[in-house]
Amino acid sequence: MPSPYSFSTDTATIDRPLVHRWLSEESYWARGRTRETQDAAIDASRNYSVRDADGRQVAYARVVTDGVTFAWLCDVFVDETARGEGIGRLIVEGVIDDLQHSSTVKRIVLAASTASGLYEKFRFAESSGPSRYLIRPMDR
Repeated sequence: MPSPYSFSTDTATIDRPLVHRWLSEESYWARGRTRETQDAAIDASRNYSVRDADGRQVAYARVVTDGVTFAWLCDVFVDETARGEGIGRLIVEGVIDDLQHSSTVKRIVLAASTASGLYEKFRFAESSGPSRYLIRPMDR
């Protein structure tokens, strides 16, 4: 039986108001992000979505990449009403497959405090190199 969900790499089909609401109101990492900032992030990234059989977007993920050596998987979000249906697995699998076939990226990085079990299934693991990132906030 075919899945009622479909994966897409088409940025034009992203439901921008919905993604903004998810991330700015429901995520722990982007709470308060402005719509202008979210739209700019979408425009500067590779974007992925999952839709249900009715065409309603139920998941989103974004990748920041140079398309050659490095990719950062971020803003992975599954609508609360669709969780537990394998959608997180579907979107992460689709992102990895897209990057493996459309670029020479050697590694994908992500930062997550939840869903580590999901990411481990796709061979994400703690870095064996430097034990931490150094982060510099920008003065604004």
